[in-house]
Amino acid sequence: MKILCLTGGIAAGKSTVAMFLEELGAKTIDADKVGHLVYEPGAQAYIKVVEAFGQDIVGEDNHINRRVLGGKVFGKPEALKKLTDIVWPEIRNHIKLEMAGYEAAYPDGVVVLDAAVLFEAGWFDMGDEIWVVVVERELAIERAMARDALDRQAVENRIDAQLSNAEKKEKADVVFENNGTEEALREHVEKEWARFCAL
Repeated sequence: MKILCLTGGIAAGKSTVAMFLEELGAKTIDADKVGHLVYEPGAQAYIKVVEAFGQDIVGEDNHINRRVLGGKVFGKPEALKKLTDIVWPEIRNHIKLEMAGYEAAYPDGVVVLDAAVLFEAGWFDMGDEIWVVVVERELAIERAMARDALDRQAVENRIDAQLSNAEKKEKADVVFENNGTEEALREHVEKEWARFCAL
């Protein structure tokens, strides 16, 4: 089994590339979805997060209220690190279990680890190659404002909190510059897919 690590910043087009790869036959592990699992009541990370940040982050339905938790960590690097130190190792464990399942079912297949925080969480060692999707800043701002109904400042804050495109490109095996059409992006993905599968 081969593993591709896929990452990209806000509104870069990472999800679109993941969708193209699924259409080409890859299986995808979405780190975001796995992230939601570790916050489920009773999960190891859930217990540790509540211990670390207080009972007031738990809603009436017994689930962690992400808005309340976000208020305690957003813009506070130390608190955010405390949170990611709890949840990122748990997410990694879940991802490894999913990979093992795919390995058994599709020994000759390709699995894509789709993770926005790939570099920040230190998961870049989990695959055979790292594919990064980048977009020019102004285009990312326009797309994110339209998609998420956010104002410009909110989008810029999110972009500034991420690794820069230059830093991501430096760590990548393949870079997709997604400043053009979806067709152009698809063509580039298909070309890299053919090369990767032939390795």
